[in-house]
Amino acid sequence: MGLAFALLAGCPTVDLGDTPTEIGLCNPAGGLQYFQDQIWPNYVIRTDPATSCAKVGSCHVAGGNGLDFPAMVDYPNSYKRAQLYLNCGTPAASLFLTKPLAGIDQHGGGDIFASTSDPAVQIFLDWFK
Repeated sequence: MGLAFALLAGCPTVDLGDTPTEIGLCNPAGGLQYFQDQIWPNYVIRTDPATSCAKVGSCHVAGGNGLDFPAMVDYPNSYKRAQLYLNCGTPAASLFLTKPLAGIDQHGGGDIFASTSDPAVQIFLDWFK
């Protein structure tokens, strides 16, 4: 028993980073704070209402399609919902990006981002750095 204890005492620990908000969900490096400060205002709620993902009662707020954000801004809850559509291994393959990006995945709301040169696309990708 003494030898087994001695062997276990010498095992190194591995830092796996921050604990994800939910097991199995992608937790980008920028986390909730980046979601609140950058993703929500520049990616979800855009200045042009025609390309906003968050229209109450339709699209993705309060009874929307697929990704459904709460009607009252609740960043932690909205972040958890968005995490379901993220791919931490290949951020550019995240449905949260590919659905609204022209020519990738079918999106019921049409193309929100005409191309990868839209500044919101880089904001999204920077979330993972």
